[in-house]
Amino acid sequence: MTSPSGSTLTEASAFLDAHPEIEAFDIVLTDSNGIGRGKIVRRHELLSIYEGGRHMPISILGLDITGEDVHETGLIWDSGDGDLRAWPIPGTLKPLFGTSPPRGQLLMSMYLLDGTPMASDPRHALARQIDRLKANGLTPAGAFELEFFLLANERDADGKVRPASAVLDGRRSAKTEVSSVDHLHGMEPLFSDIYAAARAQDIPAETVISEYAPGQYELTLHYRRDIMQAADDLILLKRIVRAAARRHGVTACFMAKPIEDYAGSGMHLHVSMQDEAGANIFSEAAGETWSLNLLRALGGLSATMAESMLVFAPHANSWRRFVSQSYAPVAPTWGVNNRSVALRVPAGDVRNRRIEHRPSGVDANPYLVAATVLAGISKGLDEHLDPGPETQGNGYQQPAPTASTMPPDWRTAIERAKASAFLEDALGPDLHRTFTAIKQAEYLRVARTVSELDYELYLHEV
Repeated sequence: MTSPSGSTLTEASAFLDAHPEIEAFDIVLTDSNGIGRGKIVRRHELLSIYEGGRHMPISILGLDITGEDVHETGLIWDSGDGDLRAWPIPGTLKPLFGTSPPRGQLLMSMYLLDGTPMASDPRHALARQIDRLKANGLTPAGAFELEFFLLANERDADGKVRPASAVLDGRRSAKTEVSSVDHLHGMEPLFSDIYAAARAQDIPAETVISEYAPGQYELTLHYRRDIMQAADDLILLKRIVRAAARRHGVTACFMAKPIEDYAGSGMHLHVSMQDEAGANIFSEAAGETWSLNLLRALGGLSATMAESMLVFAPHANSWRRFVSQSYAPVAPTWGVNNRSVALRVPAGDVRNRRIEHRPSGVDANPYLVAATVLAGISKGLDEHLDPGPETQGNGYQQPAPTASTMPPDWRTAIERAKASAFLEDALGPDLHRTFTAIKQAEYLRVARTVSELDYELYLHEV
């Protein structure tokens, strides 16, 4: 059978010839929560995967954050939990740095047995939005930023997480070491391994900084002309960071808000749009203050943000990040060179004009985030939507119009997402059903759990 993903046996054969030392491969399919699910296969199995794909159960795309089946997705017993076929994603077969014995890694995507894309696979949702734009002569480009915490493996005496000690010399710091270069030196061995692993996988990891909370860091990725590749970069870089941290005896944390008194971790998406001639349609012409296309794209993103927030903040913990003056947006506002808004237009070269989309936490799925953002931009371009006036100064003190206000909590976000025709179109009906059913199941799990805070507040008081 010809691979519906475009993968070729030649790619696999050439890789095996070039890497005789590799004994096994992680084959990884990303579910709607952004979790990599799959198998470790032996070297001799690789060619057969390229020849005929690999059978995987349909239920692998219907799991909640714990790995439990969510029957309401329709992907479990309604289908008899039958096998579908996962196929290699071209260009993702790479060696893994630092593994012993040596292993490689391969990203996979799910298809029906006849080769049709399986619509509940998040990567296909993004591919669908890219194809829609290409049909209109547009190509999206972009890059994600990766914020995360490096934490000690053991919690403190109160059960709270704490920043990891420097892996270089064990030095501890509980301060907000924002932009401290000297602080980065303590994690130099870990970051050196991250960069080495990124090079091995052709991931364009660039600047690292110490971020605005104890133990928090940010890695940037080089801008990609292919936004699908940008989303792949983020998926792969998270896997690299997590593995490198584990090898150095610390925990890489991608929760949106692991420490209540400090800023959470975002996953900002920088996005622009090229026409068929390769020109950036967001760039203003001589005499223009702003390109109409840029304003309309901002209008679409603003108008659809309320119903899209479940994609950008998909977990209970995600909603702890949205606090005034925390560098996380609390309204669908836009502004220029302003980090208090949801949609930031960075200052800089007009030829590189882009939108920095800031609502998403690092716990979000980059394929779903990019698909939803592109759908919002498309809506704004098609319907000539006005984003309203630019926010200047402190955006936290300038509430947005009521009609486009963000939902206040996770439960409201789930209800808005379930009822949203826009989000159903952005993700496709099957993935929309799958994703919202999984989030509803996770909400019910959290809602029925009696937490330690419940005991602290009420055990002896009521």
